[in-house]
Formats: sequence, C-alpha cells, structure tokens
Amino acid sequence: MAVEFELEGNNLIVRDLIAVQAIDRGFFGSPFRGSRIELQLTPEEALYLIDVRGAVCRDGEGNLVGFNDLAERFDGKKFLARYFCYRDWRDRGIVARPMSEAKGNYGRSPMGKYPSQEYQPPKVNGKALFFKDDLMAVIDDNEVGRRLYEEEWFGQFGTYKAKKHGQFLKLDAYETLFLMQHSRLKLNEKEKQIVEAAINRRPDFLALYEVYEDWRMRGFVLKTGFKFGTHFRLYFPGAKPTLEDAEWMHSKHVIQVFPRDSKLLISEWARAIRVAHGVRKTFILAIPGKKQPGEEKVALDFLLYHRKKGIIETPKNDKPKYVMLAFSEEEEIGGAELASAIEQAKAMGLDLILSICDRETSVTHYRIKRIELPGSGYEYYEIEWIQP
Repeated sequence: MAVEFELEGNNLIVRDLIAVQAIDRGFFGSPFRGSRIELQLTPEEALYLIDVRGAVCRDGEGNLVGFNDLAERFDGKKFLARYFCYRDWRDRGIVARPMSEAKGNYGRSPMGKYPSQEYQPPKVNGKALFFKDDLMAVIDDNEVGRRLYEEEWFGQFGTYKAKKHGQFLKLDAYETLFLMQHSRLKLNEKEKQIVEAAINRRPDFLALYEVYEDWRMRGFVLKTGFKFGTHFRLYFPGAKPTLEDAEWMHSKHVIQVFPRDSKLLISEWARAIRVAHGVRKTFILAIPGKKQPGEEKVALDFLLYHRKKGIIETPKNDKPKYVMLAFSEEEEIGGAELASAIEQAKAMGLDLILSICDRETSVTHYRIKRIELPGSGYEYYEIEWIQP
C-alpha cells in the first residue's frame, strides 16, 4: 500500500495512521502543529517519497499532485540540486533532517593537529636579481645559494631532481619576498616593486603569500603545486632535499588558497580535490581574509546522521554528525560563501559536507575538517572525498 499525503496550501500532511507510523519509523516528517497523529513533510521528503517510495500526493479536492506539480510550488535557489543531494544521502540508508532541528553545539567535529614548530629564518649575506616578467629571482653566488637550498630548502639549486646539472639558486616570488622580509636578502628591485609586479600578474598574490608565510614561519616547506593543480605542495618540518631517503621528493599534502572575495566554478574546484586525491595527497584549503560587513550568511541545507560502528545513527538515539551544503556542478562557489558555511558548522560542532550534484544527478560528497596549526591566526581545512 502506497503512502498518501495531502497538500494543504504549502503544508504537506500525512494523516493516515498506518502511513504516519510507517514514515515516522523511517525518520521522515515532523509533528504537524504539535499533533501526535499527523506528520508534516518537508518538500524534499515529500518528493523523495513520491520519487523513490511510490507515495501519492493529493490536493484538497482529491486531485493527484505529481512530482513536477509539487516541485514547482517550492522551486527556489538550487532546489533540484538540493533534492538530489538529499536523495543520495537517504538512498544510502542514512538519515538527513531539516536544519530547523539544529540545537546548540554537538561536539562532533574533531580537529586535526599539525606538527608546527618555531622557525628562525636564516640571515642571507647575498644579492639576487629579480626578473619581473618571470616573477623569479636568481642568486648566482654558489655558496649562498647552495646553503639556502640544502639547509633551508628555499628555491631550486641547479636542475629539479638533477643535482649536478646546472648551478645557481632560483627562487619564486613567494620565496623571494619571504627572504627579503625575513632574511635581509638584497635585490635589484625594492619590495614595493616586486609586490606590484606580482599583483599585476595575479591579483590574489598577497593572499597566497600570507598563507605561504604563515606555514613557513612554523617550520613547514612550501613549493609550487602546479603539477597537482593547486597553489602549493607542503612538506612537514625537517624536510630537506639532502635527506638520504627520497621521502622529501613526494609531498603528502597540497594547499589551495581560496580568498573570501574570489569565486570559482564548483566543477573546477572539485577537480582540484580529485587530482590531489588521485595522487594520494591530502587537500588543504586556506581561506585568508577577514569577514567583511554585509557578507551574506549562507543557508545550510540538512543535518546529517551517519553510522557508528556499522550501526545507523538516528535522531531518536544519536546526534547528527555532519551538516550539508548542496551545489550543482554548474554553480559557482565563493570564498566568503564557503567560509560562512564552515563557520556555521563550526558553531554547531559538526563537520561540513559539501555535496555536489552533477548533470547526471550523481552526487559526490566532500568532508571539510578543521586543522589546528599552533600559533597561526588563520584557519585551514582538510577536504576529503567520502563515500557515506
């Protein structure tokens, strides 16, 4: 027997006692106006029951209300993407509930800790030539260059992965500016001119440099992430190109900087994460910049329950584990928008799940987990693809 429910205005009401009991056991619906024998469905729940469970909806005159007729009444921003993301979660046998049920801090958002250590930049008694068009500098004093490379791992001495081929130290713009500010490296250009040249090439240069400097001052080594589709690849404190084993050659983390004032097509954003995961690297997201007046608070979509030791978690016995923000493949995501969602999830003590519906209605889920970097004034996040 198919579940039937009624459309009254914008309310979706289940009144049949057997149907009420059946869908209540599946954790659909909420008491209608305090009633214990009537349930009210959200639009996503109603559409799911029609789409997947063969439910029937009728209006006040007994006329059948189809999927599209019902969806049209509630259509809004990213409505269909949100529905398919909801459907994917429920199809896995796990529970999703409306955000209106969120209460307080659930304390289910563990923070990853990274081995930060205090770093004292070396003093450089040398000079470099900065090439504006290339955003690179060269130190042609072999002794100075070799020491910076082998002991502190700045730049590239000789040729990449070919130690005896070529000489001199090549520095990128981030390394150049860092050594200029912290190590008294002398250049043919003033700091202001170097920054202007870099910003002219890429407007987000200072945002990337803030992140580079923040990690470097805590003992980490950052190199270009170009081959992995990200801004930087990251090595933990102690990594050097002179280590006997080849561990230093294979970073395990990459960093993508996503300033609050930037926007990116969600498919491009997801592609960078997939590339990182494809080469077995942890994808770290950095969102530099402070919240600006007038930034809109993003509406989160669903509270998500998961599994604990193989057992399905439910609203009756457990707490939600995640909170979902749904997108379609063709949407743009903004740094401020993502930061708002993360801040709200943090306040609830939950990790954020970013769910992306593609053009075939297949859904990919990404978990965003906070990182603790001692001494840093910024926040960073690991992003991992998950199969719920």
